[in-house]
Amino acid sequence: MPNVVTDSTVDSVPDSKADSQTSSVVPPAEASDLGASDDPQSAAEVDPEAASKAEIARLKDQLLRTLADFDNFRKRSRREISDAERIAREELLRELLPVFDNLERASQHAVGSTDFQSLADGIQIVMRQFLDTLARLGVERVATVGLPFDPAVHEAVQQVESADLPPGSVAQELLAGYHVGDRLIRPAMVVVARPVAT
Repeated sequence: MPNVVTDSTVDSVPDSKADSQTSSVVPPAEASDLGASDDPQSAAEVDPEAASKAEIARLKDQLLRTLADFDNFRKRSRREISDAERIAREELLRELLPVFDNLERASQHAVGSTDFQSLADGIQIVMRQFLDTLARLGVERVATVGLPFDPAVHEAVQQVESADLPPGSVAQELLAGYHVGDRLIRPAMVVVARPVAT
């Protein structure tokens, strides 16, 4: 019986070549992953145009919110000023109403009365009450007669010759002026003295 020689190398060589070829071939998906991992900076890079649009949108939203807050603040301030003015008017009327009440009583008493002295005394009482009320409110009368003319608080409507008063001083008050602190409410209308003509 003849001997059969089996050459194992013949069968193994092609297989080794096939294995080497198989190991050298990389799937496309894996190749793309390897390529992406080789450049991580390009993967993290952000589109400048998209970033600019996002920043513009954020700033626009912030601006709109700021404008809305300012508009609300302006409306609230106007409402607070209006309320303060209303309260001030109410307080002023509350202080003046008693004066008006007494003036009304004096007017009713004067009808058909022949006691003029009593009427004059009643008017004087009401006047004092009125001046006291103004003082409580911080309102003061502008000083006039005998003082030098002051255009800041006096309004000259006439001049008169006077030997008793120095020229340029107030000789007569025609209409009283009033001020609250340094704020002038109404200037006093006055007559100013001038030298006597010779």
